[in-house]
Amino acid sequence: MNILLVDDEVELVSTLAERLEIRGINANWFTNAEDALKSAESVSYDLAVLDVKMPKTSGLELRDRLKEKYPKIKFIFLTGHGSEEDYRKGTIDGATYLVKPIQIDQLIAKMNEVLST
Repeated sequence: MNILLVDDEVELVSTLAERLEIRGINANWFTNAEDALKSAESVSYDLAVLDVKMPKTSGLELRDRLKEKYPKIKFIFLTGHGSEEDYRKGTIDGATYLVKPIQIDQLIAKMNEVLST
């Protein structure tokens, strides 16, 4: 399983990648959309975990660009805006959202759920 992690918070995204790697999940992390798109040209990602609000290119815009070139990729969005109640159902407009701070076990469970659909 190849996971693409994109978040402008270096400490968060690097820590998530490290914790996924410890659990045997290959995770490449980036802090901007441009580097993530360049990586997707050479790595076949199964899932992208994207921060909703980032400078220059939002996670939603990045999703659109990735989906255009790689239609099989699946997505999970992370957001620090709103509350758990706002995202209680976990999906909005067909996308899966998790509220930061995220627990690694919660992320892995959601990754498995999204990948199994």
